[in-house]
Amino acid sequence: MRKMSIGNMLKKYFNKHAETGEKHWDETLRTHYYKTSKDKAMAMLENNFKNSAEFEINAISAEHGELSVVYKKGKKAFIVATVIMVRPYNTAIDFSVTTESLLPIDFGYSTKLINQLYSQVNRELPLIK
Repeated sequence: MRKMSIGNMLKKYFNKHAETGEKHWDETLRTHYYKTSKDKAMAMLENNFKNSAEFEINAISAEHGELSVVYKKGKKAFIVATVIMVRPYNTAIDFSVTTESLLPIDFGYSTKLINQLYSQVNRELPLIK
């Protein structure tokens, strides 16, 4: 696991892409695990994106556990949500967000969007700590 360094902090704010990962140096960007099945997690994400005016579903691949979505409110962003069942009732959800911008930076907007997405999922699914 990498430690938080000045370089990592600069990358967090002076980049237009953020993604979660198993051993991410930023704790807020670590993979979240939920006590649910892959199918239920996919259905919940699909339902939340469909029922929100802020999002537009681009593609769904249930067999690969991926949804690609466009965020339309404020700064536009492209989101890929990945759902993987690690073992029965232990499902990982990861997000990858790229902000559409003329500049090569988004001042942490992608990271904030991931945190908002995880907050929403945490309200709907039981988080494994």
